[in-house]
Amino acid sequence: MGTYFHSVNLDEEKCRGCTNCIKRCPTEAIRVRKSKARIINERCIDCGECIRVCPYHAKKAISDPFDIVNTFKYKVVIPAPSLYGQFKAVYSRNHILTALKIIGFDEVYEVAKAAEIVSSATRKLMKKSDVKKPLISSACPAVVKLIQVRYPSLIENIVKLESPMEVAAKVAKMEIAESKNIAPEDIGVFFITPCAAKVTSVKARYENGSSFVDGVISIKDVYLKILSSLGKVRNIEDLEQAGFEGIRWANSGGESLALETEKFLAVDGIHNVITILEEVENDRLEDVEFIEALSCVGGCLGGPLTVENVYVAKTRLKKHLDAAKAKGSDVHEDEKEYSGDFALTGNVECKPVMKLDIDLAKAMKKLETLELINKELPGLDCGACGAPSCRALAEDIVRGNANETDCIFKLREKVRQLAVQMMELEAKMPPVLDKGIG
Repeated sequence: MGTYFHSVNLDEEKCRGCTNCIKRCPTEAIRVRKSKARIINERCIDCGECIRVCPYHAKKAISDPFDIVNTFKYKVVIPAPSLYGQFKAVYSRNHILTALKIIGFDEVYEVAKAAEIVSSATRKLMKKSDVKKPLISSACPAVVKLIQVRYPSLIENIVKLESPMEVAAKVAKMEIAESKNIAPEDIGVFFITPCAAKVTSVKARYENGSSFVDGVISIKDVYLKILSSLGKVRNIEDLEQAGFEGIRWANSGGESLALETEKFLAVDGIHNVITILEEVENDRLEDVEFIEALSCVGGCLGGPLTVENVYVAKTRLKKHLDAAKAKGSDVHEDEKEYSGDFALTGNVECKPVMKLDIDLAKAMKKLETLELINKELPGLDCGACGAPSCRALAEDIVRGNANETDCIFKLREKVRQLAVQMMELEAKMPPVLDKGIG
């Protein structure tokens, strides 16, 4: 089904073959075979759930090494607003942004500022009568991919605007190229990310030249560098660009609250997102115009590549929010300047990885077989077979990737049948071979 890049990967040496990951994966993208987990690339949405639940740290997220910044003449960092919640509240936002310059960047552009631009564009989009509602935010790439593979009927509901990350990268390159007379190809823009899905999103788009982001570095990988540099800051530069509205995006509900409507729903945690998307798909949500869906519990502050506990980070971020609110800013200043420039690049297409066969007739036949096999399975969803549920095992069997005896209950039943057959065969021994007893 093509080549897939995924940030989320398996370290086989650490994997013990437990079934924690298969039970938590929202798209049933993991199986355990021969005592090792296996990730089905087509189904993985890089939500990072397996990273969180693996007790052996066998799941890891691959991001760009910090040294990648040295491949460009002019280096720009675009930090996610969730970065601010990783450090003690004693450090101001300008202090953190200045530390980013100390570790090797020439310029800083806040993703929180780009979030304000996206909020402005979304407000205008919601006023249009021809958009399908409820609109679903396109900011979380894991949720977008989830919709592609599991809820294709909701693709038209996705907001057709770029994420703040892409907007920040584009604006930064445009402004720096013009103001400093630097060729765009000499400007490297690097995103500091709290999640693996952003890494995958950029890599997938970069292949076809549609991303303005040149590298994605995890918060975990850069945290110690920043922490060390915070103590070296002598002159704190005034680098803040974003206001209260943009910084608030780091929290679940931050995007929704900027839209000036009460008809919104903010949901975080991939399994909670699934529940809401099913409600939308079944037309059970009324009077909701916008849905902010984030795969991580607590929003981006709870990303798998963050350092600080999500609740501690929320408390720390509040200090920055209060400071931004006290300072005050016109969050609508970018509406005229940037409106219409950030439509989503390319189409969000259905990824039919759940289909049993591209031929409809064959798929229907396989589905019938699948249902028959599923009825014969115990229905306990124990995971001992290496699949997340009995139905998933039935699907694997139909696809030729598993056997019925992978189920321990079916295996035990088979062993019992063989034992009975052996006893029956022994009773039918030919007289010349039956020596009897005594």
